[in-house]
Parts: sequence; C-alpha cells; structure tokens
Amino acid sequence: MKRPSLIVITGPTASGKTGKAVALARALDAEIISADSRQLYRGMDLGTGKDLDEYGEVPYHMIDICPAGYKYNLYEYLRDYQQAYDDITGRGKQPILCGGTGLYVESVLKGIQLPPVPQNDALREELASKSLEELTEILKQYKTLRNNSDIDTCQRAIRAIEICVHYHENPHLKVKTEPHPLSDALVVGVAIDREARRERITARLKARLEAGMVDEVRRLIEGGVPPEDLIYYGLEYKFITQHVIGQLSYEEMFTLLETAIHQFAKRQMTWFRGMERRGTPIHWLPYDLPAEAFVEEVLKLMS
Repeated sequence: MKRPSLIVITGPTASGKTGKAVALARALDAEIISADSRQLYRGMDLGTGKDLDEYGEVPYHMIDICPAGYKYNLYEYLRDYQQAYDDITGRGKQPILCGGTGLYVESVLKGIQLPPVPQNDALREELASKSLEELTEILKQYKTLRNNSDIDTCQRAIRAIEICVHYHENPHLKVKTEPHPLSDALVVGVAIDREARRERITARLKARLEAGMVDEVRRLIEGGVPPEDLIYYGLEYKFITQHVIGQLSYEEMFTLLETAIHQFAKRQMTWFRGMERRGTPIHWLPYDLPAEAFVEEVLKLMS
C-alpha cells in the first residue's frame, strides 16, 4: 500500500477528530501534527480541548509551542509545520495533520508559503475605533485566503486586514504566495449532523467548566497574561475572561459562549464546503463510527 505524503483528519469542533486521528496513528505507527490555532499555547488546556491524555504513546507536534498571550500567525504556522513534517518524514514515519482550523489545513494542502508581514502601526491606529462588523466588511474587500471562522475579535480582524494590505501594497510578494498543491494527500472529514454536534458542544462545555476552565483563565491572568490578550483568542478565553474580570455573570458567560461555539462550528463547516468547491476532495466519515471501523475505512481510501 503506497502511503500518501500527508493524511489529514479534520472536521468541526466536538466531532471527535483527535480520538480518531490517534487510532489511525497507532495503526500506521504515525505521528500527529496539530492544525488547531489555539492548542499552540501553553497553559491554555481546557479551553482549547487539548485532551493530551488521548494521545497516549502517539507522538504529537505543534501543541504547547508558544506562551499564552503570544499572537501566533499563519506565516509562523507554515514555517513550524514544515519543520515538524520534515522531522517526521525524515525518520520514515507517516505524518497525520489533525485539527479544525480550516485556514491552516487548506494552506498546508495548497502548499502555500508566506513571507513575514510586519506590524503597520499607522493602519492599526486608523482601525482602532472600528467595530468587529466594520472590520469584517473591510476584510471582504480583499480576495485572499483567510479564515473568517477564527476572526471573532477586533484584534484578530485588524491583523487580518494588516496582512491583506501588506500584500496589496507589495504585489511582487504574490509570486511567493502562489499555491503548489500537494498531489497525493488524503483528506478525511469527520461528519456530524447539526443536532448531534449541538448536543456534544453543550455537554463538552459543561464538562470543561466543571473540570476547572474558569480557574484556568484565572491562573493565566494571575500569571501575568493581560485579559485583553486572552480575549484576543476568542471563544472560551474571550467570554470566560470577561466573566473573571467582572463584565459578565456566570449565566451570561455560559449562554454567550455556548452560542458562540455553535456559530463557530457552523463557520467551520462553511470553510470545509468552500475547500471542496475550491478543489480539495474531502472524504467524509461518520463521527459515530467506532475507532476500528474508522481506521479500516481510511485504510480502504489509502488503497
């Protein structure tokens, strides 16, 4: 059986991607590279759903590589992904990319390389007073690969605009960012219907709160991470931080966060459907397929 250069396991939040990727890694003696934009940060564990105990003896990469508060970007991800990929394949192992950040997954599959984008202080000052809705409208003017599913704070939107403006003002960089798609990657999506997804999101949120997610955010703030930096990451860190600093009651935090995660999962699915329209075939397998059966189906796809 000829193995693909890369196997991708993706899907929306709460679909059970990690467990299935781990089962596949065990079957293939493979290693996992994370494609999750929040699991990169140390100390942000419950809120990002790292579930590190699921990996067991399976080696993983691109998790816990940055301090909380840092603002990691796509340029850095593609650079660090390539290092991890070269390390894994250099040892004769099979790499499996697992995660739901569509921008990371699609950029890897398209073979995109990015030059670094410097901070534009004048532009940031100009955009500082605009709302998230206004910033999103500005972003729509630029036709470039970007992940709107992850842009749920003004800071992230401003950084996305900053990148778009830099490429617009430096058209010679476009040649460097031309895609070189991987020809033999296998992309498997974990399919979950809307109702089951909603139930799992709510149950998982309750479990993580009971496990101490509010205390995790409190520890990060007490450890010196500014609240505005945690709010930048969106979702759990945005709403729980607002609760910890007294802007939201516990009930308000839970309701707003639950709604935001449901909306996030919907945007993820929109991104994956867009990937398919843009030419990336995704082989969807049911979320409730037992791990052994899931592995069997992936092995069939490989053959």
